[in-house]
Amino acid sequence: QVQLVESGGGWVQAGGSLRLSCVASESISDFDDMGWYRQRPGKQRELVASITVGSDLKYADSVKGRFTISKDDGKNTVYLQMNSLKPEDTGVYYCNAAGTRPDPRTALEYEYDYWGQGTQVTVSS
Repeated sequence: QVQLVESGGGWVQAGGSLRLSCVASESISDFDDMGWYRQRPGKQRELVASITVGSDLKYADSVKGRFTISKDDGKNTVYLQMNSLKPEDTGVYYCNAAGTRPDPRTALEYEYDYWGQGTQVTVSS
C-alpha cells in the first residue's frame, strides 16, 4: 500500500511563492512518473507538472516559466516550486505516482496510480 503525503499548501497573495512537497512511503523510483495535478474550482482535475524516473519533465502551458518540478530520490520526495502565483492557480493540488506492471495471471501490463490527499493552495488578488 503506497501512501503519498503532500504538504506546503497555504494562502498567498498574487505574485508570491509556495513550495509543495510530496513524500512517498516507498522509493519513487518504483514509479514511471511522479506528477502534480490540481483541481481548480469548477474545473476538472488537470496535470500541472510531471517528472519521469529518467527525469524527463512536462509542464502545463499555464505554468511554464513559473513552476518547477523536481525530485529527491533519496528522500522519496517530489517538489513543486510555484513562483509568480496567480489567483487562477487556486485549487487543491494532488501528488500522483503512476506506472505499469504486468498482471501475474495474464502477463498483460496494466496501468496503476496512487494519489495523495491533496493540499489547498489559495492565491488572493
